[in-house]
Amino acid sequence: METTEEFIKRKNEQFINERDNKKPIGFKHITRTGKFYFLREDWTFLIQSDYPQKVFVLERLRFVKSEANSEFTKNEGAIEYRIGYFIVGKIGNKQNKWTWGQYCPIIPAKDFQELLRLAKENGVILDALN
Repeated sequence: METTEEFIKRKNEQFINERDNKKPIGFKHITRTGKFYFLREDWTFLIQSDYPQKVFVLERLRFVKSEANSEFTKNEGAIEYRIGYFIVGKIGNKQNKWTWGQYCPIIPAKDFQELLRLAKENGVILDALN
């Protein structure tokens, strides 16, 4: 099985490749009528301090376009952030494989503070006033 460090290295390389090739990522609209597309500009990974088979990610995304049939609109170029996690699966075809966390992340308080600190230090979180 891929170690946590190997996984983070692989995801970093994947994310860099997608960013450099300006490959947008799509998110289903809540109404399931289409998708929103964003470019992943920057990110920070953090291994959960008390569970090394869980890796949090904080991503800075830039809105590209919408293919959703909705009154809700976003301005092109708008910045948004996403916090998620990857975990080593325990059942089915995901067993012993790194997979995207399906639910809202639960994160220890000290890890949350560290994730935000790293994201600010690494320039992932931008000054909202600019």
